[in-house]
Amino acid sequence: MPSLATFFRFQERQTTLRTELVAGLTTYLTMAYIVFVVPTTLGAAGMDRPALIAATCLVAALCSALMGLGANVPIALAPGLGMGAFFTYTLVLTNGVAWPVALGIGFWAGVLFLGLSLVGVREKLVEAIPPVIVTAIPVGIGLFLLFIGLRNMGLVVANPATLVGLGKFTSPVVIAVAGLFVTLTLLIRQVQGAILIGIVVATGLAAAAGLVAAPTQVLTAHVSLAPVAGKLDPLGALHWRWLGPIFALFYLNMFDSLGTLVACAGEAGLRQPDGKIRGLGRMLNLDAGAAILSSLLGTSPSTAYIESATGIAAGGRTGLTALVTAALFLGSLAIIPLIGVVPAYATAPSLVIVGLLMISQIRHLDFSRYEDYVPALFTMLMMPFSFSIATGMACGFLSWGLIRILLLRVREISWVMYLIMALSAVSLLL
Repeated sequence: MPSLATFFRFQERQTTLRTELVAGLTTYLTMAYIVFVVPTTLGAAGMDRPALIAATCLVAALCSALMGLGANVPIALAPGLGMGAFFTYTLVLTNGVAWPVALGIGFWAGVLFLGLSLVGVREKLVEAIPPVIVTAIPVGIGLFLLFIGLRNMGLVVANPATLVGLGKFTSPVVIAVAGLFVTLTLLIRQVQGAILIGIVVATGLAAAAGLVAAPTQVLTAHVSLAPVAGKLDPLGALHWRWLGPIFALFYLNMFDSLGTLVACAGEAGLRQPDGKIRGLGRMLNLDAGAAILSSLLGTSPSTAYIESATGIAAGGRTGLTALVTAALFLGSLAIIPLIGVVPAYATAPSLVIVGLLMISQIRHLDFSRYEDYVPALFTMLMMPFSFSIATGMACGFLSWGLIRILLLRVREISWVMYLIMALSAVSLLL
């Protein structure tokens, strides 16, 4: 039986057991906030929160282990925040889709992702999407998460005269704001686990103010996924009207994963002299399989997390880093009662922080080319303004294509892009 060093190829990757263990712990501490945030986001769709906490921990553990063992890369996977926002705020709350059907939509998006990856069509789709739209999508999702976070903090509220307005500074709002600035301070100081620490501090302040009841127990040996696992409705999701959301969720997952995998794998030393990432196809296939598994277990599709870069920065170079992160997420299942007392306004600042980090990608846009800049703006702004990630994407695709048609530059539009534009138009009309 091969040793850990042999199996994970320590010598080839120039790493050690201690380095991999520390890197796995670093990645876990950086992304552990999802154990609080993902269940809160999906819970707004009417799903059982304790079961969602268990599902989030289990999915993060299984999918990270799958990537570590199957691709030998130091990249962790977990239910995606952007896809969770699409699931709750676009599908369920805006379009009125029942959450089991929404899980079914996530399932078919994963199947589409895997199928296109296996037959090689994925590359054609990647090449067809304009780079400016690819850059604008994470920025738009960041704005969307920022808006949701401010709303969950109570800092932004509905106003019949101006649509939105500043909320009253009640005790929960003050605590949320304090948590936000504690987290920002820690991030600026580059403290590992800053987002997690911010959540803990805000929860502690809420407990001190008497706003949070103490848990009846801290540890538990009983974990139930029954309220969410296996509850997806894949047949209900096959209705023709859900083809647009399936494509949108597939697209989100594919490009979110692609960007993260390329960035993290490159930092881990897997970039070849020709610029290509060694083993990227296998990583994307595993990521697609993880998305399917997530829907079966009752949560939003999994994706590679950019927080994996912190573990890589700590020296992680092999799949053992991801395996250590997976083991720590599995251990989190034991403290579900403790996690369950964290209020929504304590996790809301983390959405603001993640949104701000995603918005930073706007620096890659070329503001001198209106034919690119304007579609990017439509993509970014229509996500929060329409409260729909899919709508922002559709507006971006259509505006990019229409501008080129009006400029008589139709040769810049591939047949695949025409197909995407047609799907986008149907999505908006419906």
